[in-house]
Amino acid sequence: VQLQASGGGLVQAGGSLRLSCAASGSTFSIMSWYRQAPEKQRELVAAISSGGSASSIGRIFYADSVKGRFTISRDNAKNTVYLQMNSLQPDDTAVYYCKGRSWDSDDYWGQGTQVTVSS
Repeated sequence: VQLQASGGGLVQAGGSLRLSCAASGSTFSIMSWYRQAPEKQRELVAAISSGGSASSIGRIFYADSVKGRFTISRDNAKNTVYLQMNSLQPDDTAVYYCKGRSWDSDDYWGQGTQVTVSS
C-alpha cells in the first residue's frame, strides 16, 4: 500500500495551493490530511469518508482553523484525495501528510509534502 502526496511548495500569504494524494494497493473508507509544524504535534486538518460507493461522497470534517479556506475532496475512481488550500497564512506552514484508513481500520501514511507560506 502506498500513498504519494504532492503539490506542496512556497507561496505568499493569501495565495493558494492544491495538494494531491494518490493511493495504490488498497481503497480507503476515510482519507485525511494532517499537518505538522516544527516543534508541534501532528494535527488533523480535514477528512472525508467514502460514502460507500465509487460515485458518492460521505462525511467531511474540517479543523476550525481551516474552515472556509480549505476544501477536501476525493475521486474514488482514481483513489486520490485532494486538499485545495486558499487564503493561506504563515500559520499554515507545515509538512502536510495524507492518511488512508482501510476498511479493516488499518492506517497508512503518505510521505508528507512541505507547505511554506511567507508573510
